[in-house]
Amino acid sequence: MENVEKLNLSVVLPVESTKHKDFVELFTKSIQSILFQEVQPEELVVVHSDEESLVNFLDDFDFSGLTVNKVRNEGNTDFQSQVNLGVKGSKSDWISIIEFDDEFAKIWFKNVKTYLESYGDFEGFLPLVVDVDEKGQFVGFTNEATFAANMNTEIGILTNEVLLNYQNFQSSGMVFKKDLFEKFGGFKPSIKLSFVYEFLLRLTYNSVKIMTIPRIGYKHVNMREGSIFWNYKFGNNPITSDEATFWIETAKKVHFFKDEKEISYEPENV
Repeated sequence: MENVEKLNLSVVLPVESTKHKDFVELFTKSIQSILFQEVQPEELVVVHSDEESLVNFLDDFDFSGLTVNKVRNEGNTDFQSQVNLGVKGSKSDWISIIEFDDEFAKIWFKNVKTYLESYGDFEGFLPLVVDVDEKGQFVGFTNEATFAANMNTEIGILTNEVLLNYQNFQSSGMVFKKDLFEKFGGFKPSIKLSFVYEFLLRLTYNSVKIMTIPRIGYKHVNMREGSIFWNYKFGNNPITSDEATFWIETAKKVHFFKDEKEISYEPENV
């Protein structure tokens, strides 16, 4: 670890509970995907709840030389709030996000370093994401829409034009400037389902330059049981198609505002 090249970047890992049946295995693989990088982040920021089993697990876990900054979140433990808290507590100029059941591609940060050096006027880089199911079977790609000529006049660049035509983008694995995240207000906890979409709309509306790197950078477990989007679809109060449409349309309306706006869902208004 001492001879590994370091990148001025913090990886934020939000985790709420150890309750998933494969938590230890999945968490370990996520950490290993950071350890196996040719270019290492300066620190790992683990944002966690005060669940006793999780606190004990993190205290005992071997991070194998990674610089780890543990941030206990005793307030809201939704994904958006945890990421916001992790960014606030980070010490680097650049930020990336990983979920506990996902993995970075082995050369992702080496590619990021190359792009940071070659495209200094860009403030965000998206990975080409491979989506898999819980058995590891391929489901599809995410973030690839920036390469579709019928959606984009600048191939590979994320613009408002692309987002208004296509909403499926993934923020985990993304690399962006910390001060950019803070300047434009981070993720909005009041936005359900479409909070990533709203965040990216907000950035591109303010002319932030974001590029998708045309190489596989991140593996994402699609619809893991218990995950935020799984709960939206299969949980106790699943989101209906009308409500999903509502949140997409809401994202298009509120992305003009930096500050959090309280939003209530009224089905009859959809």
